Amino acid sequence: MADKLNVAVLMGGKSAEHRVSLSSGQVVLEYLDRRKYNVKPICITQRGQWLIAPGYVNEVEGNGDPRGQLLFGFSQERKPAALDTGLALSQTVAEKVDVVFIAMHGPYGEDGTIQGLLEILDIPYTGSNVAASALAMDKVRCKEVIAYNGIQTPKYVASDAHKWKRHQKTIVERIESELGYPCVVKTRRMGSSVGVNVVKDRAELVAFVTKIIRYDPDFFAEEYIQGTEITCSVLGSLPGESPVALPLTEIVPRTATWFDYDAKYTPGATEEITPARLPADLTAEAQEIAVRVHEILDCGGLSRTDIIMRDGRLFVLETNTIPGMTRTSLFPQAARAAGISMSDLLDKLIYLAIEGHRRKKYYAIEN
Repeated sequence: MADKLNVAVLMGGKSAEHRVSLSSGQVVLEYLDRRKYNVKPICITQRGQWLIAPGYVNEVEGNGDPRGQLLFGFSQERKPAALDTGLALSQTVAEKVDVVFIAMHGPYGEDGTIQGLLEILDIPYTGSNVAASALAMDKVRCKEVIAYNGIQTPKYVASDAHKWKRHQKTIVERIESELGYPCVVKTRRMGSSVGVNVVKDRAELVAFVTKIIRYDPDFFAEEYIQGTEITCSVLGSLPGESPVALPLTEIVPRTATWFDYDAKYTPGATEEITPARLPADLTAEAQEIAVRVHEILDCGGLSRTDIIMRDGRLFVLETNTIPGMTRTSLFPQAARAAGISMSDLLDKLIYLAIEGHRRKKYYAIEN
């Protein structure tokens, strides 16, 4: 037992992606090698309370169904008491967690917030650092940065709830003039296709913006590009080494006209073809773009960049710094196509987290 690493799997959170996060966390728990790790499931509820059972688990209980909210390693009968953030962090430190595997998506988990807390606690964590997490989560700022670096991204018009309430007509007319219909409307900081829709006219635009500003006061409309949607998963590297692009995945929704929430998380709703059916030159170009974006944003252990291809031109849609790890998620699928098992992938991400943390501390001491 002494030779094992203590790994906390952090999931849930207050965002609209709570259930997706539980699904990711459940799969991570299932595939972590118990010969190497003592595992502690940690769930943040939608009210922001922390559920941390004492000790570590070696076998996952339950049937893997995330709807139970607490099946991630402990049964309902062993439901831990809810803690506020301060007490939860104290318990995490007291139980000597060696590394936190972050399986939280969306605000508070993927935006640098939880990363900052773990930096203060001096605990290694998987994924990207505070700055990269915050930048990638803000889709508008991310588009600005990658466009500055010469990478194509669809045209867009950004606004927020305050301006919308005062100047709705002006904003609508600008969207119609610069983008036209159909166009894609998105919240600025949500993921998993939450708060995203393709609108076909003014009535749909107004109705959808009015709805989504309840989740995120900042939103934007984006040029609708009809083409082949692909995604490129990138496995991070240690300082001085190059990230590795995994095989591309081509996304072909079967039950929807675009890759919405249901198409993304309903088994069988989307045909996901890995490797993508692209010519070798376009495949190489897409992988090069994804690695460039990963490096420009200074992503950490992993990222996944979504791209749309039209007439041989590639447009970056967005980058995820904590891609899903569910049974239907694209990053694990790309890893499998590259010959990397789920357990080996988790090992790699944990190694990058610990080694990156160690080197960061070394550099700080040296400087």
